[in-house]
Amino acid sequence: MKFPHLLLASALAGVASTSHAAVSPVLVIHGGAGVIRHDMTPVRETAIRLAMTRALQRGHAELVAGKSAVDAVTAAIVVLEDDSNFNAGTGAVFTHDGKNELDAAIMDGNTLNAGSVAGVEHVKNPIVLARAVMEKTPYVMLSGMGAEAFAREQGIELVDPSYFRTEQRWQQLQKALKEDAAKRPHADEETAKHFGTVGAVALDAQGHLAAGTSTGGMNDKRWGRIGDSPVIGAGTYANSGCAVSGTGWGEFYLRTVAAYEICMKVTQMRVPLKRATADVINQEIPSLGGDGGAIALDAQGQISIPFNTDGMYRGWIGADGVPHVAIYGGEDDGTAELPEPVPADSTE
Repeated sequence: MKFPHLLLASALAGVASTSHAAVSPVLVIHGGAGVIRHDMTPVRETAIRLAMTRALQRGHAELVAGKSAVDAVTAAIVVLEDDSNFNAGTGAVFTHDGKNELDAAIMDGNTLNAGSVAGVEHVKNPIVLARAVMEKTPYVMLSGMGAEAFAREQGIELVDPSYFRTEQRWQQLQKALKEDAAKRPHADEETAKHFGTVGAVALDAQGHLAAGTSTGGMNDKRWGRIGDSPVIGAGTYANSGCAVSGTGWGEFYLRTVAAYEICMKVTQMRVPLKRATADVINQEIPSLGGDGGAIALDAQGQISIPFNTDGMYRGWIGADGVPHVAIYGGEDDGTAELPEPVPADSTE
């Protein structure tokens, strides 16, 4: 056969091809798990809810215009990277050495193409660079100085490292450094539990899925540590039937290949999306000592937003264009009232 690799790629994508004529676009986003209620002032809570809403509206506008799931994911994440309330882009946490090292990844579920960057220090929007890696290089991941050299070649915006600095993040580092010197465990919950990412998953009008994630990593990290966010299959994954972006203690998402495992349960084992995400996020990862959350979306537009922390910044928007945003555990995020999807006609 002339093109056996095409058949293999189709099989690896995870599900049989179905008609997408009646697909309603959906966008789901997160701004990180591990929300700490007692640290949340009314002003900050309002600002975060507004930023999440803007991100949903920006990404939804791409979908309404007939653009791809990749376009929607990129647009939504850029909004969150540009808001200092989140640990991605401006407002990223500091490393042990007082730097901001940023990671991001994006994946197109329709083609299984993917791009990611790790340890960049001058890229204003790492998700934009990750997409450029996917679309304009033969590679999947670039890191550090090499990634930034590629960014310069592509005309992607670079900034002075001071752009990423916020006083809140700097003080978090100073507290952590004092605890390091005293050989005490970190008292700050956000430092101790290693949270902080933003992400998005989208389903476009053509029935194609995409996922993306961006992060500043963990406060006080050392030795060029890289977490799960830029690693395809760990914190970010999409195929033709499932898209996932994770947020939590990255080492455990790496060890379980969490995003890929969820999608394989959905597309290969035919496990319903909500059960698949619960199995990984609320059972497997905690059983190993990790915690966090995820956002997931399937080809029928079914949404799952599991987390095992006190809260997670999360939101979604569907065909009606109404943004739904929630922060705390137990807060209604609108997903409970969503109808179960009609099963696709079997082609077998």
